[in-house]
Amino acid sequence: MKLSELHLGQRVIHPQLGEGVVKAINEFAAEVLFLEGRKPIEPETSGLTAAEAQASLSGMPMPLESFINQVVDAAVNRLGIERPDGSVHELAARWKTGKLILQPSDPSLQSKEVELDLFFHKLVLMRNQLRILEQKVNSSEALTSAEKFDCNNTSPAAMAR
Repeated sequence: MKLSELHLGQRVIHPQLGEGVVKAINEFAAEVLFLEGRKPIEPETSGLTAAEAQASLSGMPMPLESFINQVVDAAVNRLGIERPDGSVHELAARWKTGKLILQPSDPSLQSKEVELDLFFHKLVLMRNQLRILEQKVNSSEALTSAEKFDCNNTSPAAMAR
């Protein structure tokens, strides 16, 4: 493996020392953290290989920017994330110019009117933010599996108490 192919944080495998993580790179060698400790290694002569999958793109029939945009769009669609600036899906014709009227129980207070398309748009944005929050909870290393389960399965009634 060439020194130029290494990057910090990369997992590598050494024939005698096993798996390690690249911690530093200089012009002649790389320092790799193994179970036995940190060791300077010359990648080209030591038989060092990558422990993680590698990808190489060449001869692409499309511009790199288009390729990246397609990959990002596919990932966003697969995760079910909606863009906050995305268009609101069409409401039924009978609700097109409709308004939501919030009437307080106290007659001396003024009622509030909100356009229906704006109301539903804000609901979709709030749902997206809740999905992002759930992803952050699930990927948190500070929480145990039991705590993540409790966070994801807490009923709204229990949360209100």
